[in-house]
Amino acid sequence: MRKIVVNTFLTLDGVMQGPGGPNEDREGGFEHGGWSVNYWDDRMGQFVGEGLSQPFDLLLGRKTYDIFSAHWPHATDEAAGPLNAATKYVVSTTLASADWGPAVVIRDNVVEQITRLKQGDGPDLQVHGSSQLVQTLMANDLVDQYRLMIFPLTLGSGKQLFGDGVRPGNLRLVDSQESTTGVIIATYEPAGDVRYGSFALEDQPTTPEGAP
Repeated sequence: MRKIVVNTFLTLDGVMQGPGGPNEDREGGFEHGGWSVNYWDDRMGQFVGEGLSQPFDLLLGRKTYDIFSAHWPHATDEAAGPLNAATKYVVSTTLASADWGPAVVIRDNVVEQITRLKQGDGPDLQVHGSSQLVQTLMANDLVDQYRLMIFPLTLGSGKQLFGDGVRPGNLRLVDSQESTTGVIIATYEPAGDVRYGSFALEDQPTTPEGAP
């Protein structure tokens, strides 16, 4: 079975929108695009390179596909080769064609088709950006791993990875490291349901409801 791996740049307050440039994603009046750029260092580059060093396919939403297809066919760095060669599965109801190929457009029965992809043969499916698609994947328990770069800043607005309505669940930390610029590089995997408890003393008296 193939794994679905979510790769995301993230602020401390959970924003994943527009990390790469001012005009990358202005939806909702977002004015903070490009917030990740000045934190980059060799350790972060190595982490990204490791993720691209094994065979993979891409699973993308339409907006991220548009951003990638405008950039990577013209890029010459080490990441360009693997990304250009990967098969792109693009989830969209509006995309007329996917010229940055090889590519397959998923228009209908999205959850069913992605589930079949997971159950089939082939390399892991990497998700980059694609905030709306990621919400669908999480809601349907389809994510196998999160590779997160958590940046030391807050923005106060923007699309969030773990926003309102996210399914409660435990995550297990698989690996962690820190960049020279203070970015936490962490890999998590789902680890079942949330386990609840209480720090209250067992013999601690309780105040009757409505008492002062």
